[in-house]
Amino acid sequence: MINVKIQNLKTTNVKPTLSLLVDDSKSISFFKENKSVKDVINAIATNKEITNKFEIQQFAFGDEIQVVDSLTFSKPQTNISKAIHSVNEFQKNKIAPIVLISDGNQTIGQDYEFINSKQPIYPVIVGDTMAYADVKISQLNVNRYSYIKNKFPVEVILNYEGKKDVTTQFSISKKGKTVYRKNVRFSPSKKSVTVIANLTSTKEGIQYYTASIAKINNEKNIKNNTKTFSVNVIDEQTKVLLLTSILHPDLGALKKSIESNKQRTVEIINIDNFKNSIEDYQLLVLYQPDVRFKNIIDKIKQKNKNYLLVTGAKTDWDFINQKQLGFYKNAINQTENYGAVYNDAFLTFLQNDLGFNDVPPLKDKFGELTISKEHQTLLFQNINGVQLNSPLLATFDTNNQKSGLILGEGIWRWRAHSFLNTNSFEDFDRFIGNLTQYLASNKKRDRLEINAASLYPANSTITIAAFYTDKNYQFDARANLEITITNSKTNQALKVPFSLVNNSFQTEIENLPSGDYTYIVTVLGQNINKFGRFKITDYQIENQFTNANSNTLQKLADKSKGSLYYKNQIDQLMQELLTNTSFYTIQKTSKTQQNLIDWKWILAATLALLAAEWFIRKYYGKI
Repeated sequence: MINVKIQNLKTTNVKPTLSLLVDDSKSISFFKENKSVKDVINAIATNKEITNKFEIQQFAFGDEIQVVDSLTFSKPQTNISKAIHSVNEFQKNKIAPIVLISDGNQTIGQDYEFINSKQPIYPVIVGDTMAYADVKISQLNVNRYSYIKNKFPVEVILNYEGKKDVTTQFSISKKGKTVYRKNVRFSPSKKSVTVIANLTSTKEGIQYYTASIAKINNEKNIKNNTKTFSVNVIDEQTKVLLLTSILHPDLGALKKSIESNKQRTVEIINIDNFKNSIEDYQLLVLYQPDVRFKNIIDKIKQKNKNYLLVTGAKTDWDFINQKQLGFYKNAINQTENYGAVYNDAFLTFLQNDLGFNDVPPLKDKFGELTISKEHQTLLFQNINGVQLNSPLLATFDTNNQKSGLILGEGIWRWRAHSFLNTNSFEDFDRFIGNLTQYLASNKKRDRLEINAASLYPANSTITIAAFYTDKNYQFDARANLEITITNSKTNQALKVPFSLVNNSFQTEIENLPSGDYTYIVTVLGQNINKFGRFKITDYQIENQFTNANSNTLQKLADKSKGSLYYKNQIDQLMQELLTNTSFYTIQKTSKTQQNLIDWKWILAATLALLAAEWFIRKYYGKI
């Protein structure tokens, strides 16, 4: 009787969202537009009509995007495309126009001109839009390695913006001494010049050079006239012999990856045509060997040469089993596709997971693999989602001989997969380079290994990784590592501890001023350390622009069905936002039903009335 249901209608108004996307990079402060940006934000955020119509949300971006807490205009990179994508995703299924406050100069990321934004974008240009005469070093290409007393090329692309014919001088210097110079001419019809300088390596080790182009008349920005680069001069070269009995795309992929490090060269020779001595090479790669490899394998065993063996559908496993190399496969003439599973406990050398679990499978003959000697497994086999205990890639180090085993053909697909994922071959090439470096070296392994760059741009984060093992060359996570960084000019030293990250030690240092630095990494409590040096350049990519990029911002506005405004047109922008009928408030009505018994005060009143009736009737004798 009292379980009556009541129906409620609740109406709410959902205002459209106005996303203020603010450029917080160094280029804003370089153009001295800090106050202009804040004035634009304040004008929009404090306008009563705007706040009545929109819910305002503010975001700041550099290389990453975040909700605005405070603006510093100190971010070292600008990624406009990522910021727009992030806001579109965050405001998904909403009416949410975007006001982009920026100079339009992007330093990393996809070209934002071609973004398909679901929300209309209204760029507000800050920064000087006037074109000034300017010469700059747009790009500098140089190999990271060179051999002592050899010449190495330096390719420099110079660009000019201006309306007159000009002549200036390009030069390269080392420790203040000019090692190359050339006069270059520009004109309105010739705005780009490519200079190729051939320099000579005279000293072993990391050598620093400075490329510069002289200032022209009325040039406003000269910070883009100079760029520093480094070359690691080495006194040795690694020669790799790749022997094969068949033609396969893997051969080219391995050659390109190994030779991506210019201190290594690869010769691909058919086994039937090989007449040289294996003593001429530091590493031998045996690709899908058969009985024709008998003499080579005998010499490898006799000379104790390091080698990498790659198998596949054409491999003669009966022959390999006879050679007693420490592994045996009971193979049949049926092939199988083997996926990869990364082993994070691999300790032979430092190798990060490149997403090995997702790479295309390798093809090899099916059969059970038995390994009879000590080995380390980097990748395990995976068949149709089931992980096996057998390795897909393993390394061996016995009797002063290093060797490796890749069980399957098709590694060229891994290189292509890496490019599709990262738009670069660098990760895969580094992986093959790490394997090659380990197998080609006969030096006794160091217990402490350091991974650090030799050159860092200004205001960047200095990331240094270390790998430390115990006396048995097992990774020692108990160790405490510390790095001491010293400024070569001021002798000011900074000590920073390392943190344990997976199977390595890592540290990050920020806010170091430009200059030359030396460092020493020390294992506390042990007499083990490693020295190195690096340079922080004055180069700041955010300071390379002479004006705001109004052309690309205009194309972005047109493509997203928005409009472009300048910082002195904020009133017109707000008028457009207020009068645009596509930005409307949505009224939502929700219907709910509630049992009367859930309303406790009504239930209590009903019970009180029933009780009162009972007592009254009792009192008057009605019951």
